[in-house]
Amino acid sequence: MSTTRLMILGLVSYLQPVHGYDIRKELTSWNVESWANVQPGSIYHALRRMTEEGLLEEVATEQVGNRPARTLYRLTAAGSAQYQALLRRFWWEYQEPHDPFLAAFAFLPHLPRAEAVGALRARARLLEDWTKTYRDNVDQWLEHKPPHVGWQFELTLARCEAEARWCHDIAARIEAGEGVHRGEDADEQGAEQWRRAIRAEYGEPVDDEDE
Repeated sequence: MSTTRLMILGLVSYLQPVHGYDIRKELTSWNVESWANVQPGSIYHALRRMTEEGLLEEVATEQVGNRPARTLYRLTAAGSAQYQALLRRFWWEYQEPHDPFLAAFAFLPHLPRAEAVGALRARARLLEDWTKTYRDNVDQWLEHKPPHVGWQFELTLARCEAEARWCHDIAARIEAGEGVHRGEDADEQGAEQWRRAIRAEYGEPVDDEDE
């Protein structure tokens, strides 16, 4: 929610007074759902909520023809203060990206080796395809955009390239026999050690015999 607030407050500060429709249209054009976890459907609710909290104020309501009425918003002093606070907070702190892949990777021992290797290499190919598409179309994507937008793409590109290399490396290590994988006879001893380690970490009793 704080990311949604930052994006909306920042955009209002750029464009105020501005309609909610234009805020949603602009943020959607930035593809914020893919890199900022801001869902377009939540924008109008966030505008209403921040207005109730005194961060935004309604300047006027306009209606053109039979179109729905549109409300113009601008920042209040409190809204400007919160925008500056959120802006500096996200500039000066680091938060690990929330990636469902990391949740699945935590249970790597539950996949057969061959499937884990295949999945990692497929993921690497997806990342490599994305970076190639970006490099092939970068001039078109960044046309008429300020330099810092290109720098933001460079960060995403660097992360994708690094993760692709990591996927290839881990796939090779698994293929070479490293790690434990439940359900494979050769790994049953290692898998049991993994289960025991988890139990011990949480102070649970560890039976001498496998269940």
